[in-house]
Amino acid sequence: MTTRAATILRTSRATLTGRAVALVTAAALASASLPAPARAQGVPTIRDAETEQLLRDYMRPLLRVAGLTQQNIQVVIVNDGSFNAFVVDARRIFVNAGALMQAQTPNEIIGVLAHETGHIAGGHLSRMREQLAHAQTASIIGLLLGVGAMVAASQARGSSGNAGAAILAPQEAIRRSLLSYQRGQEEQADKAAVKFLNATGQSPKGMYDTFKRLSDQMMFQTRYANPYLQSHPMPADRVEVLEGLAKTSPYWNKKDSPELQLRHDLMRAKLYGFLDRGGTIARRYPMSDQSLPARYARAIATYRHADLRVAIAQIDALIQARPNDPYFYELKGQALMEGGHPLQAIPALRKAAQLAPEPTLINIMLGQALVATNDPRHADEAIGLLSRAVARDTESPEAYSQLAMAYGRKGDIAHADLASAQAAFARGDYTTARQLAARAKTRLKVGTPAWVRADDIATVRMPSRPQPH
Repeated sequence: MTTRAATILRTSRATLTGRAVALVTAAALASASLPAPARAQGVPTIRDAETEQLLRDYMRPLLRVAGLTQQNIQVVIVNDGSFNAFVVDARRIFVNAGALMQAQTPNEIIGVLAHETGHIAGGHLSRMREQLAHAQTASIIGLLLGVGAMVAASQARGSSGNAGAAILAPQEAIRRSLLSYQRGQEEQADKAAVKFLNATGQSPKGMYDTFKRLSDQMMFQTRYANPYLQSHPMPADRVEVLEGLAKTSPYWNKKDSPELQLRHDLMRAKLYGFLDRGGTIARRYPMSDQSLPARYARAIATYRHADLRVAIAQIDALIQARPNDPYFYELKGQALMEGGHPLQAIPALRKAAQLAPEPTLINIMLGQALVATNDPRHADEAIGLLSRAVARDTESPEAYSQLAMAYGRKGDIAHADLASAQAAFARGDYTTARQLAARAKTRLKVGTPAWVRADDIATVRMPSRPQPH
């Protein structure tokens, strides 16, 4: 694009044209409202078996009625305290830990997830990319026409004219068009969310309450905003339209089940317990609160900030109150392992893995505990657990690292190098991954599955860095 413009305008105007095209492209990309953390590599995420299982349970009926069951859509938890959720592709929904912690009921988060599911079901991301491509093409045409007019005018007047106005004039119209398109997508996602909630027999009230609360919080900052320069509908207008849709639902007054509410409250307590400071947790969950979630949060805070022995007693009391909850056993195992007692952690983690509906993350922790005992007799069990775990969760550098150590305990250096290469690859350290994979290839039998995996990593083409124009 820049090359063609430079040819038309000759070298003297190439820099001006290149910058104008970059400005148009930047404006178009900014209008896509893609959150900055998602655009950058290394999004700070949280992995937790309990929270991820609850979110899977929230999503399952929504994906079924949206026709997305086969797409293996995952919910990724972002380590951010603000209330936000977003999509960046057709297979992942990102939700901030702050949204999970602030949502009082399951229905509130389910409504948010329904909205993001509406974006995926509507194909909004691919359509937005098409709009961006059209916008870039239109911006270049407008740019060239503007510069052509500027050149003709300057020749007639014998002066340079207003170059900035001629070049940038089309950009504002294009930006507004993209923003209008995105506002339409948000409205469509809201309607789809209500449709999905009704189809699954769930209330849209939580979704309405959430957007109403956010609208009230944004009232002052959006009071004088230009509605045509927003990527989302104006909060008050959006809530008004959503209210009209939601209140016609036959499930408007339907409440979450007590069991689901308890799981939601336990999830929130866990996040607060791990992410908040000890003093903040004590104020949020005072000793006068003897509910299970409050005791859960305090037990986590005790093991993290105070006395492990007291924490284990508190966790044992939780297990006694709810003996089939896998995540209380998981917490006990984690507390013991991080407290320097991996051998004592193994029975609790075995029990947690036995009870959990999806034990992959727990098995990774169990494998870590087995490796941490430094007992070669535990190496085979650890290798089996961790190999199955990485087969299900291929993007876990921690699991690959533990697998490498397990192989190391057996003296199997070739497979240890391969697992270390896979760990480095999952972290995005491609140089180290290629070096380790190349070394592993020299020790593995040619043509075996392990050798092929090592060869794939050793010969992978490095992602190219974007070149400056």
